Amino acid sequence: MIKEARLIGLTGTNSAGKGEVASFFEKKGYAYFSLSDLIREELRKIGKEVTRDNLIKKGNELREKGGHDILAKLVMKKVKDKSVIDSIRNPKEVEYLRTQKNFVLLAVDAPVELRYERAKKRGRAESASTLEEFIKKEAEEMTDLEKGQQLHNCMKMADFLVINDGSLKDLHRRLEELL
Repeated sequence: MIKEARLIGLTGTNSAGKGEVASFFEKKGYAYFSLSDLIREELRKIGKEVTRDNLIKKGNELREKGGHDILAKLVMKKVKDKSVIDSIRNPKEVEYLRTQKNFVLLAVDAPVELRYERAKKRGRAESASTLEEFIKKEAEEMTDLEKGQQLHNCMKMADFLVINDGSLKDLHRRLEELL
């Protein structure tokens, strides 16, 4: 069960609801960290716009230079207590986090059409103005490239899978059941 977890890792597809899951655990006393936020910081340092394309490219560059688990190692320097770690996208990140005490990996998914609608409402630079572009962009995050993003492989490694295809209340109920 998740109740014993000191670290909860989140992986899953774009706009599936990982942020809502993280928020749920923050309300339960967990600190929040995001591997994507580490990449956003790097993009801002070099004056690059924070777009989905740039996040993917910069994340892959960081893995190329620092190792496949570099983002997990960097985030663990910030973790002090019970924490939820969002945006895990490479199996080596999962492997590294599994070496930490009481780590649980939670995958979040939802139907692609629903995720696309959520992404449009979110207002971020998603680099996809149509469902087809959204699906194509997501394929870039589902590679088997060792230094790239491997969402599908991370999701296979999850201890629990939550399908977020209903209301926020439904999602919270599902998470409470895991606790």
